[in-house]
Amino acid sequence: MNKQEIYDYLAEKNIHCEIVEHKAVYNMAEAAEIETPYPDAEAKNLFLCDNKKENFYLITVKGDKRVNLKEFKHNNGTRPLKFASEAMLWDILSLTPGSVTPFGVLNDKDVKVQVFFDEDFFGGEEIIGVHPNDNTASVYLKINDLIDIIKEHGNSVNIIKITEREV
Repeated sequence: MNKQEIYDYLAEKNIHCEIVEHKAVYNMAEAAEIETPYPDAEAKNLFLCDNKKENFYLITVKGDKRVNLKEFKHNNGTRPLKFASEAMLWDILSLTPGSVTPFGVLNDKDVKVQVFFDEDFFGGEEIIGVHPNDNTASVYLKINDLIDIIKEHGNSVNIIKITEREV
């Protein structure tokens, strides 16, 4: 799905969201320069694979959090992890670097990506801001609506406490 298809899908499903169109952003520092309705809801997304390139993971955390991948591996019983290549990102999620988002799993034809959301998104307004498969916009919606979309597609969703890496 491309950006417009994501918008159409959300409308078709009657999922309330707010959309902010903006310049292309490629990292959280650039995203912080954009004026958004929910600055505390901004998500950072890591697309990872194990060292055998057999298992794929999308980890979504609050934008300012640094993920401790060794702790994630230990807590979730994975093999050693690394960032998936640009080719894998495109082949599996049809995304380019800078546009990684949970909406990308809607392009995961083989339903091989396991999705992990940090529990920090729960409590309070429970709103998350993610790209619509394109880094020139952000979509703000309820975290549980996003989880339902992913589960309906068939990907597994896990809500966990993600440990922050020491700087």
